[in-house]
Amino acid sequence: MDRKQNLYRNETFSFVNPWIRYFLFFFSFLFWAFSLLIVAIGVYAKVQKATDTVRDTFLIDPAVILIVVGVVMFFITFCGCIGALRENIHLLKTFSFTLTFVFLTQLAISIMGFFYSDQTRGALGKFVKKAIVHYRDDLDLQNLMDYIQKETVVNTMCGFGVQTQKYLEANKLIFPVGCADKAVLWIESHLLLVGALALGLALPQIAGIVLSQILISQIQDEITSVL
Repeated sequence: MDRKQNLYRNETFSFVNPWIRYFLFFFSFLFWAFSLLIVAIGVYAKVQKATDTVRDTFLIDPAVILIVVGVVMFFITFCGCIGALRENIHLLKTFSFTLTFVFLTQLAISIMGFFYSDQTRGALGKFVKKAIVHYRDDLDLQNLMDYIQKETVVNTMCGFGVQTQKYLEANKLIFPVGCADKAVLWIESHLLLVGALALGLALPQIAGIVLSQILISQIQDEITSVL
């Protein structure tokens, strides 16, 4: 009787924790569905444009950016979903590697942006200038810039008549610094909020990396026990 019970326990025992497995699956599935939504919005925005795509505005096209981000998220989360569901080590390793690469890339960009603020400001300024040059070439870009101007610019008449006023009076009507400098100054004055947003973005990625590594280790232990 004891022998049969031991055999039954060996047959039913598994190194793979079902809670970790299904949590990683639903975690990946949630972001997988979100990635589909991002791609759908990007494609819809791209299709709704009546104008032809201008090559110079391709990299600053909000619709293209949404599509690229959505496709990358779809690939990563798809590997996580299927890998966790099917206990596929290759897909889980792909999921863990790509997610780690994305996380380290974001971390490197953040560190470089912090320590090389002047270069970051210059690159952001070039990006804004390019967007202004192609303001009429892309409807989404035009709507985005209009929204930013309405939210941040005091004088919608581009500073008309302020050159005849004194500096302190002019500051009440216009911003004396450019868009890029204003963005950098805003980040520097809201480091706590920026840090909280960065942490909120980093935690799901770290959780996905840790859970996938734990599941990979458990699957390998399961394979070893069978052999």
